[in-house]
Amino acid sequence: MTQTVDTSRKILIVDDEATAVENLAHVCRKEGYEVITRTTGMGAIEVLEKQPFDVILTDLRMEKIDGMAILQRVRELELESAVILITGYATLDSAVEAMKAGAFHYIAKPFRLNEVREVIRNAIELVRLKQENRRLKKQLVNNNDVSIITQDAFMQRLLEMTRQIAPTDTNILITGESGTGKELLAQFIHDHSTRGKEVFQAVNCGALQEDLLANELFGHEKGAYTGATEARAGIIEAADNGTLFLDEIAEMSIGMQVKLLRVIQERSVQRLGSTRSIPVNIRLITATHRNLLAEVTAGRFRQDLYYRLDVLGLHLPPLAERRDDIPLLAFHFLRKHATRMGRAVEDIEPAVIDILIDYDYPGNIRELENIIERAVTLAQEGKLTLANLPVTLIEHAVHVVREEAGRLPTLIEREADYIRYVLNRSRQNRTQAAKILGIDRVSLWRKLKKYGLVEEDRSEK
Repeated sequence: MTQTVDTSRKILIVDDEATAVENLAHVCRKEGYEVITRTTGMGAIEVLEKQPFDVILTDLRMEKIDGMAILQRVRELELESAVILITGYATLDSAVEAMKAGAFHYIAKPFRLNEVREVIRNAIELVRLKQENRRLKKQLVNNNDVSIITQDAFMQRLLEMTRQIAPTDTNILITGESGTGKELLAQFIHDHSTRGKEVFQAVNCGALQEDLLANELFGHEKGAYTGATEARAGIIEAADNGTLFLDEIAEMSIGMQVKLLRVIQERSVQRLGSTRSIPVNIRLITATHRNLLAEVTAGRFRQDLYYRLDVLGLHLPPLAERRDDIPLLAFHFLRKHATRMGRAVEDIEPAVIDILIDYDYPGNIRELENIIERAVTLAQEGKLTLANLPVTLIEHAVHVVREEAGRLPTLIEREADYIRYVLNRSRQNRTQAAKILGIDRVSLWRKLKKYGLVEEDRSEK
């Protein structure tokens, strides 16, 4: 398999033998890298102090300033460069010393060009991963909206629109699967509104029985029911001048919907056991994982209330549709839980990031946080490794079925998706894919033709 070369990378080659420098420079330039050469250690250090390099290939034995001194200077300058030492005096002791000092690799002369190319590519990949991790961590530190962690283009547009509508005081309905961060978006709206310095009250309508929900929202007067020994204001009253967020609004009973509609229309609330209306000035934000219009059609949700709530609608996509955010969120949760637990865990192994990106997350962001929290608890090496992940996650045992355009996919659609998934996992090897699917190769070929997957799978393995 051909490995992609990142030609935007810069390499410094240092050797007191001009011929060796020319040969290495020719190889690197042919690969497409930008190359700068020096024939003395002092010249190398001077250029290192002026500009960064991704990879430094340096001879180990040079007069005055040798390769080990250059490696030491790279560490003093806190550069992310990968240092590869080359020498004609290959000994085990010098190799061990170089690796302990932080060298990426150690190559003995006479070297093979293919070996040099491969080592450089691996070094550049390491540097790229370090730079990406640093960028993600820096983005977290510099993120002003700490409640919403994203670099996804769709989410960025959504947040920009949210900032524009936040000051309008209009009722907003947020939709999206469970675990996508609907309450965080509601808090974001509140923080960017004219009510940002006032109270933000949140209630999960699906977590309480009707009587308890009524008492929480509306409060009660003394003696309103057995055990009501004193009057208490409800959450609606407590949210006066601020924002009220009602999560899972579709779980609210019809009777409660009528009471909420009255609050919206009259801008007042009555405590249980009272006939007195108390004026309230609130901004109402609601959320649901259900299709609220479908609930109206089914008679489970009042149409007049629906139109009162859905003046402006915002939809949060599932995490599987914003995979660019998964590394960023993973580092955010790593820092959060490592700090909370007092664990010295600061990094995530690249192989772990690959698996996290490839997973479908039926529980969305909440599930990702649980995975990272568990991994931080188990981590032993200062970073998260594959050993810290659940076995089911590594094996991709969970394959999520989601509604598309308001409907579940048909069996034929699911079978086609699963065949495509298995082919990708088996690297387009039809023999292996057929074995995984439990059918013979001829049957697999027929299904590929049936579902129009032949063009996608050009392998003749």
